[in-house]
Amino acid sequence: MEKSLSGASPPNGSPVPSSKPPFTLGDVKKAIPPHCFQRSLIRSFSYLIQDLILVSIFYYIANTYFHLLPSPLTYLAWPAYWIAQGCVCTGIWVIGHECGHHGFSDYQWVDDTVGLIFHSALLTPYFAWKHSHRRHHANTGSLENDEVYIPRFKSKLRWTSIRTCLHPHFCLAFILDVQYLWQKYERFTCHYDPNSPLYSNRERMQIYISDAGVIATTYVLYRLAMTQGLTWVLCIYGVPLLIVNGFIVLITLMHHTHASLPHYDSSEWDYLRGALATVDRDYGILNKVFHNVTDTHVLHHIFSYISHYHAMEATNAIKPLLGDYYQVDDTPIIKAMWRDTKECIYVEKDEGSQGRGVYWYKNKL
Repeated sequence: MEKSLSGASPPNGSPVPSSKPPFTLGDVKKAIPPHCFQRSLIRSFSYLIQDLILVSIFYYIANTYFHLLPSPLTYLAWPAYWIAQGCVCTGIWVIGHECGHHGFSDYQWVDDTVGLIFHSALLTPYFAWKHSHRRHHANTGSLENDEVYIPRFKSKLRWTSIRTCLHPHFCLAFILDVQYLWQKYERFTCHYDPNSPLYSNRERMQIYISDAGVIATTYVLYRLAMTQGLTWVLCIYGVPLLIVNGFIVLITLMHHTHASLPHYDSSEWDYLRGALATVDRDYGILNKVFHNVTDTHVLHHIFSYISHYHAMEATNAIKPLLGDYYQVDDTPIIKAMWRDTKECIYVEKDEGSQGRGVYWYKNKL
């Protein structure tokens, strides 16, 4: 059975396995029903259309009726709209993320077209994010080569108290690329810069395309602000977008930040162990709204091209094989966020590791 990570820390109890697993990537693939690797263009579009219908309904209600409400009720109606719209738009962002993994259809041009349109609409540079995120998947759990949320060593901590409080840098973080300020590159890196060290030479033209998509959306928003007013744009679009950004940063942070997750240096890291160094989380009803990116993330790191509508079946299929290597934490997400951002301050080797390049989170300075 899978191990529930309700807060146990490996150095102080039963450690999550960090040694080379007794199964291979091929064994994991064989455990998954073959149809789970099949992508359906019609089914994928059905989920996207469903989300767009909900977005349209929420927009119509807010734009048509909210101004008719008495003042006290508007203070309840607008926050309800922001939360609902932000959650559904997060689901649309996740579908764009699936396009970046070629999990939307069998046609790369369809995936890239859909991803570019809807990520740009949410002010996310699609191709830029696609390429950097692919490298994150290829190097998950590696202290030298991972791209995001690379833990610090104790000797390199700076502004620890501030960083502990602000580590879930929500809202504007995703737009402003704040998460890349704390990783491996020597100079400031940015998804919007075609010359950034994040990209290879053959990828740079696509970064210009990503930038063009974001600029086009920004121009549309500018025109709407000129005709409808800035307040209208902020209420209808701006606040839900901040909620989307917050959720994306939160989801990514919580999948890779837990006291029971090992990290590896180059002497121990391999793809499968890195992919297994993630944890599934429970967001309640939002698991479905977010197309199960939250509670099937371990599978997603093993086979990122599996479509979200097969992910739960595939996850259940590999659980018996993974055993204790499958990691899940069903702690309510707000409680888990508060706990893990305070417990996971830096990493160091376990005292009993005997020189092995396996590192665990610590919280005592």
